[in-house]
Amino acid sequence: MRIGITKFPGTNNEQDVVRALRSLNVDGELVLPWERTKLENLDALVLAGGFSYGDYLRPGVIAAQSPVAENLIDFENSGKFIIGICNGFQILCETNILPGVLTTNLSTKFICKWVNVKVEDNESPLLQGLDKTLKVPIAHYEGRYFDKSIGIKELNDTNSVAFRYCTEDGEITHESNPNGSLENIAGVTNSKGNVLGLMPHPERASFDYLGSVSGRKIFVNLIEEIKC
Repeated sequence: MRIGITKFPGTNNEQDVVRALRSLNVDGELVLPWERTKLENLDALVLAGGFSYGDYLRPGVIAAQSPVAENLIDFENSGKFIIGICNGFQILCETNILPGVLTTNLSTKFICKWVNVKVEDNESPLLQGLDKTLKVPIAHYEGRYFDKSIGIKELNDTNSVAFRYCTEDGEITHESNPNGSLENIAGVTNSKGNVLGLMPHPERASFDYLGSVSGRKIFVNLIEEIKC
């Protein structure tokens, strides 16, 4: 089993993903920006969070032009799994693998805190068996999900919303939305369910000593799907 983890200049969460996978007896391997041929031999890919290329121009846009990103669409079309976390989610949107954009938080401030997200009715294998509400951390300046009205409608019509910010009890409220994302959207999938993008960090919610194991099941599901 080979799971790649992208490492762009400015990425800073790749080792967190490595630790989460290692705790599940899987050794993740780093994929550098020019190593696009490496994707051919991978079973899955995690686009780790951070600030690729310093978030110059806008988050994820430079990484989306890198050699390894050129092979992402073929990787997706092959049915292999991709998880984009935070900056990884931004990259997936910049490559148009996932719809919408991530833009500046309404507060215009960097937000780093624990939040709750509701797991939506989504058939992606990566989301099966999760608790209805997850406690996960966020750390972003540009995490507000936005799309045109027709794009949001299509997400809802196809059950492609993965997570929405919510209260601890799972209620979707204005107050529980940390960044102003439209309809409290915190994560989405593609129509086939093999690509997941989310702003919260499941790798930072995978150990009891971190305060939550809510995100661990996502990696468990990924590994189980590869074994199938």
